[in-house]
Amino acid sequence: MSVTTGELVTRKSYNNDLLFRVASVKKDSVNLYGEDIRLQADAPISDLLQVQARELEKRRQKGKEQEEFSYRLFRQDYQLMREKREYQSTDGYLYNANYFQLPAKVLHLDGDQHYLRKCIELYQRMGLQVHGVHLHEKDMPVEIGALVERIQPNIIVITGHDSFSKNKGIKGDLRAYRNSKYFAETVREARRANPHLDQLVIFAGACQSHFESMIRAGANYASSPLRINIHALDPVFIAAKIAYTPFMEKVSVWDALRNTLTGDKGMGGVETRGLLRTGLPYVEDKSEESTE
Repeated sequence: MSVTTGELVTRKSYNNDLLFRVASVKKDSVNLYGEDIRLQADAPISDLLQVQARELEKRRQKGKEQEEFSYRLFRQDYQLMREKREYQSTDGYLYNANYFQLPAKVLHLDGDQHYLRKCIELYQRMGLQVHGVHLHEKDMPVEIGALVERIQPNIIVITGHDSFSKNKGIKGDLRAYRNSKYFAETVREARRANPHLDQLVIFAGACQSHFESMIRAGANYASSPLRINIHALDPVFIAAKIAYTPFMEKVSVWDALRNTLTGDKGMGGVETRGLLRTGLPYVEDKSEESTE
């Protein structure tokens, strides 16, 4: 069997459970990236099964349905929060005042260009302002300081690929993880710029990541408490929940995770204040009338 970079495959030894992209090929083995989950793995070519068009369409349709379900839950939450803001801004609908909002700015660092594109599409669909940057995980700690200074984000998402290998150590050993140490270092560097958890909200991690090290480094939310895989879009749903919650309200961990595809087995964190600020009156930007 011959495989090429970018080809979609499954692993026979894992009952073909997950869909992977071939990232690179080395003689008799390949490096794999999850197509929908943030997992990086190595596998012998003999263990791979090429995915046929009909099977690929079936898997993608199922994945799309799961993503749309989470998006609908987010929209329901958003509508309830919007109605609440309108009620408060008009003093119980007593005044017909137009209000404006100061949106949160998201900096999204991603170790995978494919995931980054999908995440940016979802941010834009949700109406969020995002600055997406593709960086290899090992480069993130070096680059984050300058990015925070230049972009001044309210939310930072630090993600990409990761995996835990029991052959390299126990679950508490950071050396047994492919990229968790880089994620934790990146969080630590970001916190040098802003140590306040309610002023700069950070999500960090990917599939099977060392959850505890990222929380200790200063992340508000991280993966993965039970070392399971997380969906590529899960960090976006968490960022959106924080971005659209008023800054005078706190977001419980369960509320932040409720609309994700993975839930509390794959992600956790600490209660955090929202970031949305509402003001009034809204003044339309009209061009000045001619004085001639």
